[in-house]
Amino acid sequence: MPPIPPLDPRIKLRHLTCFIETDRRGGVVPAAEALGLSQPAVSKSLAELESILGVALFDRSRRKLALTEFGAVFLRYVNASVSALRQGVESVSHAHGADAVVRVGALPTVEVEVVPRAVAKFTTGPLACRVHVESGPSSHLLGLLRAGAIDFVVGRMPEPEVMAGLAFEHLYTEPLVLAVRPAHPLLAQPALTLRHVEPFPALVPPRGAIIRPTVEALLLAAGITRLPSEIESVSNSFGRAYALLTDAVWFISRSVVAADLANGALVALAIDMAASHGAIGITTRAGAEPGLPTAALIAAVRAAVADREGV
Repeated sequence: MPPIPPLDPRIKLRHLTCFIETDRRGGVVPAAEALGLSQPAVSKSLAELESILGVALFDRSRRKLALTEFGAVFLRYVNASVSALRQGVESVSHAHGADAVVRVGALPTVEVEVVPRAVAKFTTGPLACRVHVESGPSSHLLGLLRAGAIDFVVGRMPEPEVMAGLAFEHLYTEPLVLAVRPAHPLLAQPALTLRHVEPFPALVPPRGAIIRPTVEALLLAAGITRLPSEIESVSNSFGRAYALLTDAVWFISRSVVAADLANGALVALAIDMAASHGAIGITTRAGAEPGLPTAALIAAVRAAVADREGV
């Protein structure tokens, strides 16, 4: 068997981390801030890496850096390599008795109910260890998942076009609701439809959020091309506070406001939202073998969903 050609020794881990973060953050300056490095240091690392490879990895003709075709291909391999290296380091560290950590991404859909119950269950089990919960929009969490910075994501199923290299386990389906304060004028409106919502401020997920296409599809089906007053946010705490303070209508997954709906703090408008049902589950890297603590937390998520549904 012929010997495996060695990796170019000039390529260092700093080159790869600078490359990954620059792509993830969309520029050298935010990448430098995330890595705790100076902007010139990151720029130098990228220039060295491109010189070693002999190709441009970024198209610098735009305001925001974008990957070239070479860069997009290289990124897939770099993400896999850095993720594997991180897992190897953690495995060795755990074998020597260092504290284990499971990193889970929680989309807004599940960060109020499912994930807290799962973490509570996990921390009482035999494989309990430190848990890091990362929240944010789907694009942010899936980027961390691909890079190996988190172990899995819980929430709505991503769009098919971004699922390359990922696997999804379906757990349950859930609709959106239109949540308002108890004194909202629309609660007195007979034969309520989405067209009645149009004059009011709307709390909606930002473009790029996983439920944004569902919201837009609902509006288009009702003949609404755009809402005149939109407030975009993925923050559940802001959405709740704003809905209670104003006459805004909050487009939100039912589980996020389940407790408020149950105790009457918020009310769901009587509009048919059946078309908004979406699959909720666990997204992982395809082919990745979870460590024992990660597998235990995934099992706790499944158990939390079963408890939630009364199974």
